[in-house]
Amino acid sequence: MSHTTPPDVIRNIERIDPELVARAAQYPSSILADVAGRRGALSSRIAPLAPSMRLAGPALTVEVRPGDNLMIHAAMAIAKPGDVLVIDGKGDDTSALMGEIMVSQCMAIGIAGIVVYGAVRDTEAIRALGFPMYATGANPNGPTKQVPGRINWPISVGGVTVRPGDLVVGDADGIVIVEPVKVPAVLDAARQKLADETARIEGIRSGAQLRPAWLDAALRKAGVLAEGETL
Repeated sequence: MSHTTPPDVIRNIERIDPELVARAAQYPSSILADVAGRRGALSSRIAPLAPSMRLAGPALTVEVRPGDNLMIHAAMAIAKPGDVLVIDGKGDDTSALMGEIMVSQCMAIGIAGIVVYGAVRDTEAIRALGFPMYATGANPNGPTKQVPGRINWPISVGGVTVRPGDLVVGDADGIVIVEPVKVPAVLDAARQKLADETARIEGIRSGAQLRPAWLDAALRKAGVLAEGETL
């Protein structure tokens, strides 16, 4: 029996419905992370270059060796409008993997944003462009362009496995990843949670509900309060 090994560069992936992406973009990453089981949130090391940056779209995954961006250029050559480049740079901060030139190219292609598990540069210029970019930090050193890697394979970024086509949503709090099969249910749950939290905040501000309704029961279950006791 013969086995065919997939190529290092997988050009075609299944992308999530743009309508679902648009719905997901309406929710804070915190809401999505909570209703997705408090999983899928990348390490806080990976942060937006500016708090105002937002992104949502299907992941186009890229694995590179530390300090080399050859495969990012290859990924940009096959990316589709609306894609989010998610780059496993191994968390290396000794040189930048991307800067203003590559970001300008991504904008022209229609890429929705970039998530780099590694460093970038030209951060002031990128902030001025307003393009959503998340990274672990900045470094003025430039990368090499000579080491092979892989595109559209599963990668590990900030403690989370990211697969090609996964939903990526980012805001000021960071990035959350949701598997495509779970997206419809997660969005339904997000709508309800957002409504519940909005009502809770209104209750706090009006003075009608100054502590959570569940607090006493949770304290009893934890053994802090006796049965029938309240704060």
